[in-house]
Amino acid sequence: MEDLLEYEGLVYSIINKYGYYFDRDDLYQVGMIGLINAFNNFDESYNIKFSSYAYYYVLGEVTKFVRENRSFKVSKEMIKLNSSIERCREVMTQRLGREPTDTEVSLFLEIEEEKVVEVRNLMQEVRSLDYQIDEDVSLYNSVMSFDSETRDDVLDLKEELSKLSDDEKRLIEARYYKDMTQSEVSRTLGMSQVQVSRKEGKILEKLKSKVA
Repeated sequence: MEDLLEYEGLVYSIINKYGYYFDRDDLYQVGMIGLINAFNNFDESYNIKFSSYAYYYVLGEVTKFVRENRSFKVSKEMIKLNSSIERCREVMTQRLGREPTDTEVSLFLEIEEEKVVEVRNLMQEVRSLDYQIDEDVSLYNSVMSFDSETRDDVLDLKEELSKLSDDEKRLIEARYYKDMTQSEVSRTLGMSQVQVSRKEGKILEKLKSKVA
């Protein structure tokens, strides 16, 4: 256990971003569980640093705890309504050539404007926390399979990201770090949604070939 305490800094580096939402002592205990699991499963034949190997064990335990214990829950009804609102916004944006107002959305869906605002605010709160959780995890999981025989250092992925062109970086940043839909990215970057989808796929394949 004394050897594991050398890696407390790794645990704190992960839990610090969630301290605003949860008790730090609880997060620390969860993070240490991840660290112990990493220690018990680590094999030097993996030919990577233990800290790199342990990173996603700790992150996995912490994010699981955060998702399961966040104070606000989203009902199936709200998820379904949000999906309808998002589709409505996309359709109306294409028709109007601009983002529709909450009033226009409520009239189109025949629901109260207050409900549209309520759903938007709730989903923004959810995305705010999920952004913290998924900032590294989402892109990593899209690029590679993360099992006991193929664990790689997240720094390898970050290094490959730094080699992308400016246009590629903007697309990846928008999709995985700003949680934008392909439709939103297409408007922001001046591309069609089909072009965004194809380019994103090519970038992910390139990253997979370099990192996996």
